[in-house]
Amino acid sequence: MSLSRRQVAGAALAAVPLAVGGTGPAVAASQGRARGRTLFIAGDSTAAQKYADAAPETGWGMALPFFLREGLAVANHAVNGRSSKSFIDEGRLDVILAAVRPGDLLLVQFGHNDSKIADPTRYTEPWTTYQDYLRQYVDGARARGVRPVLATSVERRKFDADGNAVATHGDYPAAVRALASEEGVALLDIQALSIALWQELGVEETKKYFNWTDVEQDNTHFNPPGAIAVARLVAGELLRRRVLLPRDVRRLGEVIPESWISWPEA
Repeated sequence: MSLSRRQVAGAALAAVPLAVGGTGPAVAASQGRARGRTLFIAGDSTAAQKYADAAPETGWGMALPFFLREGLAVANHAVNGRSSKSFIDEGRLDVILAAVRPGDLLLVQFGHNDSKIADPTRYTEPWTTYQDYLRQYVDGARARGVRPVLATSVERRKFDADGNAVATHGDYPAAVRALASEEGVALLDIQALSIALWQELGVEETKKYFNWTDVEQDNTHFNPPGAIAVARLVAGELLRRRVLLPRDVRRLGEVIPESWISWPEA
């Protein structure tokens, strides 16, 4: 179904939850004028909010609030199937830029769908159009007093015959790294951190982190343990890169119960 920019904006502002880091499952927060600092996520299905009909599939953005202090909200605008290009073309970046306030953060993670060369609505070339679209997020955030943060794509679960974790994103992570350096933007190298984690866990153990069920063997999307693990990497990098201060993060070394993850009705 094709949506107009006005429809996208209306649906997003009405339905996208703002999650705050509480002691249990994420809860809705207001976008009113009294709200505090907010971390906005622009991204794809690996980060996106999932609903009851998709459980146990879980986006890492659903777990990120568990690692952030109370009062630092997460506005998760990531959407399944989007690339850096299609997210903009559908007006979704416009929605975010209309909602941000000076002092907020915009965390951008694309790449999984940018590589779909057979789909011109999503495809971008790593060293040209991909970087051009990512610059629009960076420039739009900075123009509004918002700090942009770029993240390389979280890695899929893929191993070779010798049990070595295999990179699947081609030049896209390198293109993000180069752009972040060129633009002076904080970089969260989640691709490098996640492939190292998958290597450490190994072929069989990683199945417990991805959306493997009796009817599906999904090596791209996460279940609750996987989403929590990746969110922990994201929060740790936000601290290490000094995007956030020590007082802004919590529980980095603690076990997060899977029961904290919930899937609301769509």
